[in-house]
Amino acid sequence: MATKKNYTYGVGKRKNASARVRLYKQSLHGDAGKGSEENTVNGQVVGKYFPGDAARVSWSKPLELLMLTDKYFFTARVTGGGKEGQLDAVVHGLSRALSKVKTEHRQPLKKAGLLKRDSRERERRKMNTGGKARRRKQSPKR
Repeated sequence: MATKKNYTYGVGKRKNASARVRLYKQSLHGDAGKGSEENTVNGQVVGKYFPGDAARVSWSKPLELLMLTDKYFFTARVTGGGKEGQLDAVVHGLSRALSKVKTEHRQPLKKAGLLKRDSRERERRKMNTGGKARRRKQSPKR
């Protein structure tokens, strides 16, 4: 028996981090069928997972840009990378999910640069570099 999904899906990536974001429509009655209607990342409230004002501004930017903070909430599963890469991956995935909801959302998100994937990756470590990607071992003086 197939169940009807009540969310929109978006995948965001940054460096080695990857986020799977589910965007839910806020219910009027308080029963969305998905527990509490809070923005969560890996089962934690997003403010606890990404603490600080700078992080809050970053993850709420797509929703505030479209003035949809009280109409939608999201859950995200993030793997890999560090906290900054994970935060950018969540923003990217959330923006993609919002653009799937309505085609009119795509243009403002694109103009704000939220749909562009930041392709900068960590450079791999080369041989004989003393633990870093580009560092060379010091040559003897005499």
